[in-house]
Amino acid sequence: MNSIKLKARAKINLGLDVLCKREDGYHEVRMVMQTIGLYDRIIMKKIKEPEIKIVTNLSFLPVNENNLVHKAAKMLIDEFNIKEGVSIDLNKFIPVAAGMAGGSSDAASVLYGMNRLFHLKLTMEELMVRGVHIGADVPYCILRGTALAEGIGEKLTKLKPMPKCYIVVAKPPINVSTKLVYENLDMKGIAEHPDINGIINAIEAEDIYAIAQKLENVLEKVTIPLYPVIAKIKNDIKSNGAINAIMSGSGPTVFGMFDDYEVAMKCIDALKKADDARQIYITETYNL
Repeated sequence: MNSIKLKARAKINLGLDVLCKREDGYHEVRMVMQTIGLYDRIIMKKIKEPEIKIVTNLSFLPVNENNLVHKAAKMLIDEFNIKEGVSIDLNKFIPVAAGMAGGSSDAASVLYGMNRLFHLKLTMEELMVRGVHIGADVPYCILRGTALAEGIGEKLTKLKPMPKCYIVVAKPPINVSTKLVYENLDMKGIAEHPDINGIINAIEAEDIYAIAQKLENVLEKVTIPLYPVIAKIKNDIKSNGAINAIMSGSGPTVFGMFDDYEVAMKCIDALKKADDARQIYITETYNL
């Protein structure tokens, strides 16, 4: 095998709770993560030159060690003393800096691709252990599907697959710093926490309406006051037929759950007319 084509899929948070701030500066979280159909396309090829070449369709993305895909490739090249190099063609569709783990998913796919291209024979668990050193979401992006994430996001428990439904994704033309959001989170000001166990129970019952009713993201308390357009998009999605809608991750992307494709498409038309979101997609929940 000299080349491999990969799909790095986006994630959404059905529930996101922050339990405390740790002494090391990280936050303890409890989240229900779900993979969706939206993905970046990655083509990886072996090259003779001992280097990592990255090309991308977005001119503002770094193509050096500041890109997580570079860090992922270099980690395994260094560890296994790989003498060849790799070229990585990254074609991005997942919104950037959007709370959908696009960069982490790209890195996870590159770890998987390096493992296959260079016959490293690492298990999924071994890849996940390495992935956490790149980013807290990378282990989940290797696992994919429906999962409970704890710790800083690296302690994962596979859950029963979420029932299929349509997901409308809308990102306003702003980028949000995850670091800034967590720094501004007032733990003492959180009166009520998301019902993560309730979401898990609803998934077990295969009830998308019960899942939708429990959608909650504690980080909305920080991000929405900073960027009120998020609340506007969220309300527009709900008023145009979504079962429910919330912000994903630290934002600013909002997603809505739909049980009817035609209703979801009408919602997209309404969002385009409102012109608050620059990137709008319809996709589905995705499970392996």
